[in-house]
Amino acid sequence: MKSALPWYALLLPLVSAGAITLFTHRLKTLSSLISVAAVLGSFLCSCLIFGQKGLSAPELKWIDFGTVFTVPFGFVLDDLSRMMLVLVSGIGALIHIYSLGYMRDDEGKSRYFAALSLFMFAMLGIVLANNFVMLFIFWELVAFTSYVLIGHWFERDAAADAANKAFFTNRIGDFGFMLGILLVWMSTGSVVFADIAPRLSILTSHPAFLTIAALLIFCGAVGKSAQFPLHVWLPDAMEGPTPISALIHAATMVAAGVYMLVRVGFIIQASPSALLVIAWIGTISALLAALIATQQNDIKRILAYSTISQLGYMMIAVGLASNEAAMFHLFTHAFFKALLFLGAGSIIIMLHHEQNIWKMGGLARHLPITFLTFVVGALALIGFPLFSGFFSKDTILALAYDHNMPIFVVALFTAFLTAFYILRLVVVVYFAKPRSDAARASDESPLVMTGPLIVLALLAWLGGYGFFARHFLAIPHEKELLLIVPVLAITAMILGAGLAIALYRNRTSEPIEVDLLRRLFYIDESYRWLIHWTQELLASISAFFDRWIIDASVVRGVSGGTWGIGALLRLIQMGNLQAYAFLFGLGIVALIYFAVFR
Repeated sequence: MKSALPWYALLLPLVSAGAITLFTHRLKTLSSLISVAAVLGSFLCSCLIFGQKGLSAPELKWIDFGTVFTVPFGFVLDDLSRMMLVLVSGIGALIHIYSLGYMRDDEGKSRYFAALSLFMFAMLGIVLANNFVMLFIFWELVAFTSYVLIGHWFERDAAADAANKAFFTNRIGDFGFMLGILLVWMSTGSVVFADIAPRLSILTSHPAFLTIAALLIFCGAVGKSAQFPLHVWLPDAMEGPTPISALIHAATMVAAGVYMLVRVGFIIQASPSALLVIAWIGTISALLAALIATQQNDIKRILAYSTISQLGYMMIAVGLASNEAAMFHLFTHAFFKALLFLGAGSIIIMLHHEQNIWKMGGLARHLPITFLTFVVGALALIGFPLFSGFFSKDTILALAYDHNMPIFVVALFTAFLTAFYILRLVVVVYFAKPRSDAARASDESPLVMTGPLIVLALLAWLGGYGFFARHFLAIPHEKELLLIVPVLAITAMILGAGLAIALYRNRTSEPIEVDLLRRLFYIDESYRWLIHWTQELLASISAFFDRWIIDASVVRGVSGGTWGIGALLRLIQMGNLQAYAFLFGLGIVALIYFAVFR
């Protein structure tokens, strides 16, 4: 059945961004209401689409060069995209509503909501795209809008630098992604997913070519989903407003990489070598980020590294050829990570933008709703039994146990670290003694901010049940899910949480500082060193060549010679009649001499 609902869901945020930018940018309250209304409209359309199987949308002819190259502007509306539509628009709507309270006094409020609407348009475009070209264009638009949102407070150098870092780091991965798309098009003659799948035998008949193409496509996900070694932009992105941190880290930007890999899973799963690389990149990312998170003191950076770690779990599932497990964890993670970030935002705004956990303490009494909902998100994150994360994370652990024991061991240790760093945060922030006047005098956030927290807390608790669990837990295994996997997972969780409580319940500072972790494994320093001795060295050599070779020898030589000739001629043009007569006579003598003797 043809329906215009997907078009409405996609275009409402775009219309909102245009209206705010062109007509209401000086009317802050109206701008925010237009943005919220648009995303709620998209959410309603998404819910209607979700409830109607077999729905399709009118397709537009976009690029048509006959049999050479054809790109339609069309939508894919299978179970995966319909569920992602509801998730993206639903989480986006809650963050929009939360932003009404968080950004109520911000000078750039209209600009913020315009960019937020444009971001939603781009993300919904990624979900709906039925071909690589559409996907890549919306992919880049997400990068641009995230650049604008991360750098919202651009007058701060840290925010401007973070926006630039996010943008340029993603371009590295996107360059590989573009090359992968070109390889697929060269071999199959199409960029439309539905047309590529029947021609996959062309790729599978050349395993090395297929592996290269799959890994280049994966490069896009490495950048967008902040996986090692391109993970360095995501913690710095915390310089943006906290609702943007929640939007980027929950079901939208960073999840786009996982969604893209699942969408083109028929290409990725055709290459066992590519799958193995993806699984190990996810494993390294999960462990690396969890280790760093244990030594962070900024509440948002702890959650940022947690996001990288959880995305690593999703990549493990993709690498183990289980798109269902990857998407299941993507859904549950969207609920509890959005909840944790918005809970952190509630703390930050009530403590006058304080983000250091060692300047907090005792907030369980002062912010009871924030505390209770935050604890729900923390329990879901660590995989506490009967919370959403318990089902999705254990599914991935069981897959690893079945298929790759070394990955399972690392993933299990990462689960221990997850429980450690999130309980460290909860104990220091909520149960320790208040360490600042702001912490002692803090009050609960307004309803416009606590309302979304309550909704997300319910989803973080119940998100592992019902439709999601029934749909995604139907994952094939060589043998039944073993009892040993959840037992080991729960044991790791208890050990990690117990160690955090024992170390931090009466602490006022870090008991053990590990320089390697504080310095982020020196990865950022390595990149700075590499850039200094490559790009900056090349720039210095080019500047020297331009200044002293081209400019001094060529440009200045030519201009100096021209100036000298001009000066000589200027001496001749002296304006004296007798001198002109003398020169005239001299010229005649010279002509006679050359005519007679030469």
